[in-house]
Amino acid sequence: MAAVVLKRATAYRRPGRKPFASFGHLNQNDYPTVFRVVSAIRRSDCTPTWYRVQLPIKPNGVEGYVRARAVRLAPVRTRIVVQVSKRRLTLFRRGRPVLRTTVAVGSKATPTPTGSYYVNQRLVPTDPSGPYGPGAIGISAFSNVLTGWTQGGPIAIHGTNEPWSIGHPVSNGCIRVRNPVLRRLFADTPAGTPVVVLR
Repeated sequence: MAAVVLKRATAYRRPGRKPFASFGHLNQNDYPTVFRVVSAIRRSDCTPTWYRVQLPIKPNGVEGYVRARAVRLAPVRTRIVVQVSKRRLTLFRRGRPVLRTTVAVGSKATPTPTGSYYVNQRLVPTDPSGPYGPGAIGISAFSNVLTGWTQGGPIAIHGTNEPWSIGHPVSNGCIRVRNPVLRRLFADTPAGTPVVVLR
């Protein structure tokens, strides 16, 4: 499940304890703020009071608790698995593989971070012939080495104007796909889609 922030959501290490992060309805790219729901705390009548969620901040994979009333849930039936060593991306829908494709991944100096993430934004560049192609699927991961980059070095799955790079470890950590593949992924992966990046 994905949790979309309604107006503002505060994240806590434990329910009701000291808060450590706050999020508005829109993120810094003017895209709705989305969390991936990990679990729920419920009353005796099963009404949720808190959700444990994965957050789109550093360090990668950080989780927190947000009040149930601060978010709206949306179902997610897709999942992406990226195998860095094989340069392979697989899209699953309802547990079944529906797309497999070769990708470019991070170079040795700027590796693609492995771990469990989720789609947290979907961005359309102003120039579809530029380095991101027709779109970028932002995920909740950040580069572990590009600390000086804008917004902390966010990682995305995106198109490319260098199709020769597909299948090679040449990116700054992002996952590149051919532009026709990006268009399909963009249409089929809503915010909240889990993204597992394996070695």
